[in-house]
Amino acid sequence: MNPTETPLLELADVHVVHRARSGGIFARDRVYALTGADLTVRAGETVGIVGESGCGKSTLARVLVALQRPTAGTVRFRGEDVWSTPEARRRRTIGATTGMVFQDPSTALNRRLSVRQILRDPLDVHRRGTPGDRERRVRELLDLVGLPASSADLLPGQLSGGQRQRVAIARALALEPDLVVADEPTSALDVSVRAQILNLLLDLKDQLGLAMVFVSHDIQTVRRMSDRVVTMYLGRIVEQAPAGSVPRQARHPYTRALFSATPGLLSPIDPIPLSGLVPSATRPPSGCPFRTRCWKADDMCARDLPAVQGVPDGHLFRCHHPVPGGATDTELISQAQERP
Repeated sequence: MNPTETPLLELADVHVVHRARSGGIFARDRVYALTGADLTVRAGETVGIVGESGCGKSTLARVLVALQRPTAGTVRFRGEDVWSTPEARRRRTIGATTGMVFQDPSTALNRRLSVRQILRDPLDVHRRGTPGDRERRVRELLDLVGLPASSADLLPGQLSGGQRQRVAIARALALEPDLVVADEPTSALDVSVRAQILNLLLDLKDQLGLAMVFVSHDIQTVRRMSDRVVTMYLGRIVEQAPAGSVPRQARHPYTRALFSATPGLLSPIDPIPLSGLVPSATRPPSGCPFRTRCWKADDMCARDLPAVQGVPDGHLFRCHHPVPGGATDTELISQAQERP
């Protein structure tokens, strides 16, 4: 990857704000689903997105494939502003060059359509080739994801969960996209088939030269699959780091706490303790969003949003009091326990 080349996809100060009911009939709160997101995805790169439930991961994924229009900010695909272009052009540009794999294939696939119809649909919509070409492409896609040609005549309900997700992946690849966004692609699957789907995604990325954004609660899997790990908290991107630097070189306290609570093969869980609950996205804290749970927080954290800091390897983070690089979990646990 050439760091000077134009990114495949770029988000600049992107915000997504929803209105949600709360309380009485006429009462409405604003939900700050995504706040000030800056992110680039380069050709052939895999970016992993991690964070607790409700942190904005899925909203970010939908913004990346133009399923969610930002409230503010800019989304550029190959340098072109996605939301300032005519709708027809946007559909051609994004629809034909990005694909998305959703969390639950049982709901993502139309249960009334055969696998053949599901895979042909994007080819028909974008008028790719002749009818014969489209039939050949369906067979290619089934072979690509390891399904027999006979499965083309089956309905989604006649397939296992893993097979349905393979169909969903094949559909995402139908138009030969440059970017695939996978939003929790294994969370609805049995443990026994998760590894098969993850290995399939890795193989396809290498075979087809795809860029990929991989969203998951499974932090260790994200680290294994990604070139870069992005940590989100309460709608904000708080850290971006090379996968090889995580977790020991992570600088944001939340990233270190998140990874410390994830079991490893050779070590038991020994989490860095955090105080309190995740604040509501309708009333985020002032200053640093993590400061209500952080053992390093002080008056500055309550007053000012931390500026982005960086180190030469492309490692970026927002924190007034970053964790020293290489600090051990034992040291951080001790510091967190000493917090008054």
